[in-house]
Amino acid sequence: MPPGSLPTAPRRVFFCASTEQALRDFQAHRGVRTTGECDDETWRALVEATWKLGDRLLMHVAPNLRGDDVGELQASLARLGFDSGRVDGIFGPSTAHAVEDFQHNCGLYVDGVCGPDTVRALNVLARQTGTGPGITAVRELASLTATARSLADLRVVVGQFGGLSGLSRQLIQALRHRSATVVASDEPDASAQAVAANRFAATVYIGFEATPESDPTVHFYQVPQFESVGGRALATRIADACATTAAVTPSVHGMRLPILRETRMPAVLFTVGDAHRALDDAPRLVEAVVEALERWAATPLDD
Repeated sequence: MPPGSLPTAPRRVFFCASTEQALRDFQAHRGVRTTGECDDETWRALVEATWKLGDRLLMHVAPNLRGDDVGELQASLARLGFDSGRVDGIFGPSTAHAVEDFQHNCGLYVDGVCGPDTVRALNVLARQTGTGPGITAVRELASLTATARSLADLRVVVGQFGGLSGLSRQLIQALRHRSATVVASDEPDASAQAVAANRFAATVYIGFEATPESDPTVHFYQVPQFESVGGRALATRIADACATTAAVTPSVHGMRLPILRETRMPAVLFTVGDAHRALDDAPRLVEAVVEALERWAATPLDD
């Protein structure tokens, strides 16, 4: 099995009510969809949760290693001032460079591989740090507040995950009318949309999905060690604007869904509920999102 691959999820699993509740609790804690079913997304989260820092060698390979051990490594490096990018539990080039910088500063052999010696050095130095988000959060704050912006300064990716192309197209037209640089992403796979947004070097990603069984919710990226402050602020602004403009009041919720986890910029995923109702209300939803983006561009952080 390749180093970064995961065991295949079982197709159908039957279990008792207490196991189902335990699975729902796990899903809620991990920030994945609370379905009570062991779907592919939940299975990947279960496998990643089994890894603790020091259990295996961590290095940059293809496909990238993923797991809680990688997230713990990234969070520890960030608190020590070594920028590995956002804490996403994915060992990519930024994490490898941060490991190399840490090894160089500690007088260790510099190979970008987090092995026993690197883990021991991290553990020793971690006793002298706090528990805050570290340089990762500082970097995001600095990038968001470096200059005053307007919609014309934004590079926006607007994505949708089936049945909402009418809504996304209207939003794209409205943003282009206000001089924003916008591209559409209709790939059904969240990872493919994230790759496209990263290659575009987007300032912000906004995605739409329809889930008839769910109430409207605006999601942003959040894990126990990190949250996207820019994503939270945009999600809050969208929810507030919808309440006054579109007569719907979405909740705001931090998640680690793939599209939020794998994008490098502030990102939100708007779960609109029923697709037909959302398309009927598209003009007002678009007006609300544009208003929220205008406010976010000028003031990208919560008060």
